[in-house]
Amino acid sequence: MDATNSVIRIKPYQYIHVLDNNTNVTRVEIGPNTFTRQDHEKVVAGPDPMIMIPLRNYCTIGNPVVRKADGSLALDEFNQVKLRHGDEEIRVAQDPFPLYPGEKLVGKVTALQVVPPLRALRLRALRDFTEGKVTHVAGDEWLYEGPGTYLPRIEVRVEEEIKANIIGPNQALKLRANKACIDRLGTARKAGEEWLVRQSGSYLPGVDEKIVETVNAYILTDKKALHLKAIKSFTDESGKTPVQRKAGEEWLVTSSDRETHIADVYETVVSEIAITTLSKRQYCVVLDPVGANGKPQLGQKELRKGEVSFFLRPGESLEGNRINPVYILNDQEALLLRAKETFTDGAETHLAGDRWMIYGPTDFIPPVQVEVAEKRTSIPLDDNEGIYVRDIKTGKVASLSARTYMLRPNEELWEKELPKTVEEVFAKETNDPDFGSRDKTRVVTYRAPHNSAVQIYDYKEKKARVVFGPELVMLGPDEHFTVLSLSGEKPKRPHVIKSIALYLGPDFMTDVVIVETSDHAKLSLKLSYNWQFVIDKTKKEDAQKIFQVPDFVGDSCKAIASRVRGAVAAVPFDDFHKRSAEIIRHSVFGFDETGKPKENFVFNSNGLVVTNIDIQSVEPVDQRTRDSLQKSVQLAIEITTKSQEAAARHEAEKLEQGARGRLERQKINDEAAAELAKKELLELQAQSAAVESTGQATAEAQAQAEAQAITAEANVNQAKLKAQATKIRSESELLLIKQKREAELQYKKKLDELEIQRAKDLTEIDAKKFRDIVGSIGADTIKSIAQAGPEMQAKLLSGLGLKSFMITDGSSPINLFNTANGLVGGNIPK
Repeated sequence: MDATNSVIRIKPYQYIHVLDNNTNVTRVEIGPNTFTRQDHEKVVAGPDPMIMIPLRNYCTIGNPVVRKADGSLALDEFNQVKLRHGDEEIRVAQDPFPLYPGEKLVGKVTALQVVPPLRALRLRALRDFTEGKVTHVAGDEWLYEGPGTYLPRIEVRVEEEIKANIIGPNQALKLRANKACIDRLGTARKAGEEWLVRQSGSYLPGVDEKIVETVNAYILTDKKALHLKAIKSFTDESGKTPVQRKAGEEWLVTSSDRETHIADVYETVVSEIAITTLSKRQYCVVLDPVGANGKPQLGQKELRKGEVSFFLRPGESLEGNRINPVYILNDQEALLLRAKETFTDGAETHLAGDRWMIYGPTDFIPPVQVEVAEKRTSIPLDDNEGIYVRDIKTGKVASLSARTYMLRPNEELWEKELPKTVEEVFAKETNDPDFGSRDKTRVVTYRAPHNSAVQIYDYKEKKARVVFGPELVMLGPDEHFTVLSLSGEKPKRPHVIKSIALYLGPDFMTDVVIVETSDHAKLSLKLSYNWQFVIDKTKKEDAQKIFQVPDFVGDSCKAIASRVRGAVAAVPFDDFHKRSAEIIRHSVFGFDETGKPKENFVFNSNGLVVTNIDIQSVEPVDQRTRDSLQKSVQLAIEITTKSQEAAARHEAEKLEQGARGRLERQKINDEAAAELAKKELLELQAQSAAVESTGQATAEAQAQAEAQAITAEANVNQAKLKAQATKIRSESELLLIKQKREAELQYKKKLDELEIQRAKDLTEIDAKKFRDIVGSIGADTIKSIAQAGPEMQAKLLSGLGLKSFMITDGSSPINLFNTANGLVGGNIPK
């Protein structure tokens, strides 16, 4: 605008708003134009560029002008352009246009939205309007599907862009209706209803449809099936014929029904069932088998033997959840069976609870009414082995040995319990700490050592027997060992030694006895006694007598100690010190009727004989006597110690002088060696200086020589590699040409073979055709042709497709020399 002359030059595609103050009306001036402003006029806007909308673009105009039917502007009585205040208008590509007073551009020029294929826009009507023949009410929703360009409307709002879902093979789309509607396939749906779309391809959900999930199909094989359960009652149309399913019903789908299965909205997959396969040597018991009516027979069992494969149907299960191998019995094995219910096996009837056995060799599969109690094996028993067997009907227990034994149906192995003391003695004597975990059904055996005796008591017969070793003792069911509890240690204490075998000797035992002389000197005597049992093993009374004294060690030691104490108490210490052995022997052994000392001491109660007594040590018990003896011993030890110390001191001084001399000699030798090393160091320093002066030149020369050698070697290697590469390339080309020739030769050979085969096949086809024609005509017809005239023969044979022929009765001669001329080169059927 030129402020001086009020002239405004409006460029092309520009406009200004001019207010006429006289009429208070604003008008639009459009360029190109030169506008001269009058005094009563005022430019209120501009110059501004016109609104330009390119192709495939649009803009929104607020408060748009009102136009007449012919497209011209509608004016009021004051010639002011009428506006639709509060309204908006969509304008698409057109010539540049100005904004009239009151109009405004909402937003900016925007490109039209292109909806690609497999997509759609969900639209919502903001107010009532009619589009063509369709009337939309405010709140209506519909889809604008691609491909296409969406032209926006003021009455419509784009809610969202919807993308089509791709349904692949073995997939389905699970949908839910937001409200009552008709789906895209034309089926009426209720609000909340769910359904599946199984057709492969793209699926664009409707405006009232919601995609819940994509359901993948289960692949069914001959080794896998599906266990399905109905959530609610529905009609199952996945099979060949529709089936009505009730809520809670369970069924099985296998590969024989269909290859794939997509779970319906009203069914759920409980689990995938793997096939159960039984070999020829296997069987299983199915609990609650499904009967002919398709329902589980609760409480029943079904035996299935191999070789078979099957799927467990809903409600069925394997007994023990396992497949059992067929019982294979050899001639040393058997099965103990027990009837769980009354049943008839062939001509034999078994009552519930009956027990019987099946012996091998055989194969056995137990019926469902039978329980295998255990598998038994014949027990081979040596002469020194045995088992305890109990009859469950009578309760009697017997021990069996020295044979191979198979338990009967009414028998079982019986476990013999041993007292804890016996278990401990066995574990100690056999050095087996796990003896308590022994097989208690085996007969308890004990190897009685040589020159020993073992007492066994039978609690049933109330009798005892004695076995002398060496012997193998085998306990009966009601027998137990007599455990000896003997005194031990020094001095003797009762119940220290536990033993089963009683050694008969000769042996010895040691005891410590405290005695007091007549002058009251207390002494500790360590005595050792030699003893043995002297009995007649053939007499049962003598054998039983050795066990009459339970602790023969303690009793004998007490008896001997009593005699020794009595004899020592009658003599003084000096006399006992001089004649201790004689006093003790006479006190124990005593004197015979003639006054001579006896040779032994016999215990008549059990036949024990003490044959000798040895005095191992005599020590005073009194403290003063012990101190005097100890003082004299210490004085002797002190004298000996001092003499040893003097000798050791002299030897140490001698060694010290020798070491000092060796040290001085070593010091002189070290100084001489140091001087020699110093001389060598000076020589090496001189040599190092000389080498340092000449080292650099030598190193440079060596480096240059090595570089040239490396270059030469690299050139030689490069030439070798090039020659090798040329050789490999030549060999490869030669091999390629060779293979190409061989392939062509092979191809030619195959082609010739195919041509030969083709010729053979055509020849066979013609021959077969001729045979079929002749066969279809028959011998009578050919005979009629031969008897007919030439013209009739020609017509009949031409009907057969024969162009050259000859008929003879076989008896008239024929000249074939000229006949062949018409055949060779003629039309021979191929």
